[in-house]
Amino acid sequence: MFKFIKVTGNSLYPEYREGDYVMITTIPFFSFKKGDTIIFDHQTYGRMIKIIDRIESDKIHVIGTYPGSIDSRRFGPINRESILGKVIWHIQRPKA
Repeated sequence: MFKFIKVTGNSLYPEYREGDYVMITTIPFFSFKKGDTIIFDHQTYGRMIKIIDRIESDKIHVIGTYPGSIDSRRFGPINRESILGKVIWHIQRPKA
């Protein structure tokens, strides 16, 4: 149903920073659209947080906002089955 995950890395910096937490919904029938932030498992890069850039015929293209982010521009689209959930709440860590 719902799960908390700690953000690691800078893929979506500055909106999401290392040490932030997100709550995701894991309900499988939840719909996705361009602009949604998702968590998914990638066979090479592991667990990732990205923004949906576009959806075409069951394939989902994702992007990061940090320069040099590893995303669909490098590894291509992801399958819907690899998505763990959609971010529904972002908890920012206190700024130092």
